[in-house]
Amino acid sequence: MNESEFSQKVDDTLEQIEEVLDTAETDIDFMNNGGVLTVVCENKTQVIFTRQTPVKQLWLAARSGGFHFDFNGETWARDSDGALLNDVLTAIFSEQAGEQFSFDL
Repeated sequence: MNESEFSQKVDDTLEQIEEVLDTAETDIDFMNNGGVLTVVCENKTQVIFTRQTPVKQLWLAARSGGFHFDFNGETWARDSDGALLNDVLTAIFSEQAGEQFSFDL
């Protein structure tokens, strides 16, 4: 995947995350600025997504830690253990926002 394709994939992924978060029952705010998506949960905890173009990864920072994801041609998978971004996000938002979301990224 070249740099342009990677950037488009990240943009599409962040947009899909925003669409899911728009359905929140609690007060969840988010701001996408220059490839950085910052999500602020009602309890003021944050989840931050950043594009890492040099290594072609999507990085995620949450209360539970920092995680790096590679796109494997079909989906985003965590580089440390292969966990899917969909599953990681479901767990993170359940913990931090107290809501169950279904991600299909």
